[in-house]
Amino acid sequence: MYRLLSAVTNRAVTHGSCAWGCGRRAAHQRAGLPPLGPGWVGGLGLGLGLALGVKLAGGLRGASPAPPTAAPDPETPPQAEPLPPQEQPLAQWSPQTPTPPHSRRFARAIDRSRDLLHRIKDEVGAPGIVVGVSVDGKEVWSEGLGYADVENRVPCKPETVMRIASISKSLTMVAIAKLWEAGKLDLDIPVQHYVPEFPEKEYEGEKVSVTTRLLISHLSGIRHYEKDMKKVKEEKAYKALKMMKGTMESDQEKELKVKGGKSNEKNDFAKAKIEQDNEAKGRNSKPCKKKNDFEQGSQFLYSTFGYTLLAAIVERASGYKYLDYMQKIFHDLDMLTTVQEENEPVIYNRARFYVYNKKRRLVNTPYVDNSYKWAGGGFLSTVGDLLKFGNAMLYGYQVGLFKNSNENLLPGYLKPETMLMIWTPVPNTEMSWDKEGKYAMAWGVVEKKQTYGSCRKQRHYASHTGGAVGASSVLLVLPEELDAEAINNKFPPRGTVVSIICNMQSVGLNNTALKIALEFDKDRSDMP
Repeated sequence: MYRLLSAVTNRAVTHGSCAWGCGRRAAHQRAGLPPLGPGWVGGLGLGLGLALGVKLAGGLRGASPAPPTAAPDPETPPQAEPLPPQEQPLAQWSPQTPTPPHSRRFARAIDRSRDLLHRIKDEVGAPGIVVGVSVDGKEVWSEGLGYADVENRVPCKPETVMRIASISKSLTMVAIAKLWEAGKLDLDIPVQHYVPEFPEKEYEGEKVSVTTRLLISHLSGIRHYEKDMKKVKEEKAYKALKMMKGTMESDQEKELKVKGGKSNEKNDFAKAKIEQDNEAKGRNSKPCKKKNDFEQGSQFLYSTFGYTLLAAIVERASGYKYLDYMQKIFHDLDMLTTVQEENEPVIYNRARFYVYNKKRRLVNTPYVDNSYKWAGGGFLSTVGDLLKFGNAMLYGYQVGLFKNSNENLLPGYLKPETMLMIWTPVPNTEMSWDKEGKYAMAWGVVEKKQTYGSCRKQRHYASHTGGAVGASSVLLVLPEELDAEAINNKFPPRGTVVSIICNMQSVGLNNTALKIALEFDKDRSDMP
């Protein structure tokens, strides 16, 4: 061993003195320092030889030497020692996994709901979808599936910002309700009182009165995106005829069935159209005063443009610009990520929006300017903000029931009587996303109903869906069925709120949201 070390040392002195010594000594001399002596080279060679000797000796014994322990770097985080495979720690929680504190209580509902969302996403080919669920005012699950940005592979997460489309109408309704509660807005006087430049309307030669209440519930007669009103009327007549055939049969139809005769829907529609044309001709031929085809407020015609007029009414009644007034409401409701959609501002976590072309290829949607319809379909938001909004509405709806048992409760953002008015179905309206319901005031409402014992039980809930260029959305509120005994030792809000947003247009999400709400309501009911 001694001879081996001596040989290594001698080689290090002779060869290493040129390789190390020359280069290092030259650099030392270039720096203007005193010349290095031969002892420096010898010491380096001796140290290198000893190190190599130790390594060779360890190899001869068949054991690898333990690596020296390095001093910890203050800027490098400590790393945990590797564990055996069976003891490896679980992956860190990410925004795409359920919120840990509450996920265990609703594990079954979360698994079922996640599977349902995967099915819907795959069925429609949506790039990304985000869901949020709260129970009794607490967020218990939020998760993103797929991509918010396909090109850059940015995954969806609870913080992803998307277009909420027509849920914007429900937000605008809060502004109207606050002004109505303050006595600054009358819902039943002509809109010209607030917006005098809006022209008076006529129908069939007679003036009609357009009020704020009629605008809210889409009964004013102001059209939607479709410009051809004849086409709109034909579609509505066909739907009305189809609904009539599905719900009731006249005595004449019964006789035809007995005789074996049955007319198809197209013939019925053609007859209805001929009768409508004949009535129009008859009215035009009469010299007397013309009458409206329907009484004001009796025909439902969904209109986003009507909410643009409501935004102008909010401005005149409040004295603020519409967006400024809405930002104050968002601040009060703690909806800090909800903003109007604009192209220029940098909005963190904003998703991209997609559509399929004629070849069924995924493409980016064209640029759209939604500033003309902020009030009816132009806001951006997250599932978390929508949950906050839904719970604020649910709290105001229920707080009146709890006042007698708990006088220390804070008031709701809207009064109980206001929320009762907003969530009361309006006659002669339709709820396109659930035929069981009616449109109320910027919300669709399905009332509690059970026709037969031990059969289907229809739950009371309120919701609004949204559809925009490259986006679909829903916000659904399922209140708890409360009685006098259930109120004791409980606090509002009581119920389940579900919000879903998606960066693909024409995706029906209300039925999915209702199924998810019922899953969480079941887990909630099974708890002691």
